[in-house]
Amino acid sequence: MSAAACIFCKIIRGEIPSFKLLETEKILAFLDINPLSRGHALVIPKTHGEKLHDVPDAELSELLPAAKKLALAVGAVEYNILQNNGRGAHQLVDHVHVHMIPKPNAEEGLGIKWPAQDTDMDRLKVLFEELKAKI
Repeated sequence: MSAAACIFCKIIRGEIPSFKLLETEKILAFLDINPLSRGHALVIPKTHGEKLHDVPDAELSELLPAAKKLALAVGAVEYNILQNNGRGAHQLVDHVHVHMIPKPNAEEGLGIKWPAQDTDMDRLKVLFEELKAKI
């Protein structure tokens, strides 16, 4: 998707209204219009990129500090910081964004299943060596 058609880029340009909470040269933070809980907010880089690896590192540097500020501002004791990449990973808007989702109780906030797998240490060691060589 091009930056011209991107809903988040339109919010950055002021073409679509939003409840802006924080703005710098690099990021914009605003309330999610379909919140999972009170205070659910998004932090987006102003540089358009569909997935995390599409945005230069320098443009990502303020995402987590901004999410931290939002969590503190809303008074969240428990919360999730979530960033999805691709449809299979539940990304609905093709612009990098970080969710700050307060988890005030069992009914509100993010509910997740964590399908942990049994560990095969030999396979894990092979994967470790493979990844370490690429980093």
